[in-house]
Amino acid sequence: MKFLNHLTSFSVAAVAAVGFIAAVPQTGYTAGAGADLEHFSPVRTDRALQRGARTFMNYCQGCHTAEYQRYSRLAEDIGLSEKDMLENMVFTTDANGEQTKVGSLIGTNMSKEYAKTAFGVVPPNLALVSRSRGVDWLYTYMKAFYLDESRPLGANNTVYPNVGMPHVLADLQGWQKPVYHDDGEGHQVLEGYQQVTAGKLSKQEYDATVSDLVSFLDYLGDPNREARHSLGIKVMLFLFLFLALAILLKKEYWKDVPHNS
Repeated sequence: MKFLNHLTSFSVAAVAAVGFIAAVPQTGYTAGAGADLEHFSPVRTDRALQRGARTFMNYCQGCHTAEYQRYSRLAEDIGLSEKDMLENMVFTTDANGEQTKVGSLIGTNMSKEYAKTAFGVVPPNLALVSRSRGVDWLYTYMKAFYLDESRPLGANNTVYPNVGMPHVLADLQGWQKPVYHDDGEGHQVLEGYQQVTAGKLSKQEYDATVSDLVSFLDYLGDPNREARHSLGIKVMLFLFLFLALAILLKKEYWKDVPHNS
């Protein structure tokens, strides 16, 4: 399935993202604690995964790897040719400065040494983040960034307070700030967000972009799920058919055998 005539290009982000998996979020809509998580159901269509892969390559891969997956396998799974993958989604280079081969693992050009020097920690591999965090957490997290000038990178997050990751999708979402109210017991409860500056996308368009990105991360965490489920259904149907045939065969063999009273 081709996507080149349907998807617009996003600029490659060159910002650091170091806080994706570092702390277990809390629950409850209180200020200073993690926000309640929105339920999210991943979409596994080729088009959704293509859009999610595009967002990942343009906004996440500058700092993060997905080194349990290869470009060639990704192209096959989401309905792209290897040529399309090389021309539109392979932005990394090898040690010789040449474009990364399509059979290579999905890495990043940021070296571990540079990451440790710049940020004190190597940004995590995101191939399994959906399995360690869950898609509900990821979906809510990517929508929960807000402007906080007290933070070194100018951003904070209601799902992951004091996050070390910048808001890499700020140009798409714009900037927002959380709105709280007092619950009468001295707790500040999150009501929602107020838009401070507009982004390139509307709220609905941004939510759709996050949906595609999280769906892609969910795919990275378990690329074989759809094939496994399909095979499981076929195996169960075969076993039921075999059981029916076995019962009929048993009756045929035993129908002339006299029964002792």
